[in-house]
Amino acid sequence: MKVILKKDVKDLGKKDQVVNVSDGYANNFLFPRGIAVPATAGGLNDVKNKQQAAEEKKKREIAAAKELVAALKDKEVVIKLKCGAGGKLFGAVSSKEVAQELKKQHGFDLDKKDLVIKEPIKNLGVYNVEAKVYTGITAEFKVKVESL
Repeated sequence: MKVILKKDVKDLGKKDQVVNVSDGYANNFLFPRGIAVPATAGGLNDVKNKQQAAEEKKKREIAAAKELVAALKDKEVVIKLKCGAGGKLFGAVSSKEVAQELKKQHGFDLDKKDLVIKEPIKNLGVYNVEAKVYTGITAEFKVKVESL
């Protein structure tokens, strides 16, 4: 019997997936618990529409991420901090500070968790910072640390 799953079921399938199960399993376990519904023509059509909508949404998100990567490519964020002798900073520049300055200077709203600082920024100079824009899509921009 073909059924449409309403919840993820271990070793069977994910939500909104059409699977083949035995009649007894469907009638005695899946249907009474509300885990699945019979695969009717209308239900199959709804699943197909949901999958198409999810694919379109993913395509739009990827296109937006690529636009953001292109916009971030040649940007430079300038951070001015107090420093000691020899250009050494008091503390280090965090991803939170970089995210705030990026929003303030260029208007890009990225979460601090999406920024990857490869080496600790503890001195004056120019550093490369990677931004995880979307799964598998990253952008690099420069962070310039200057003295006040």
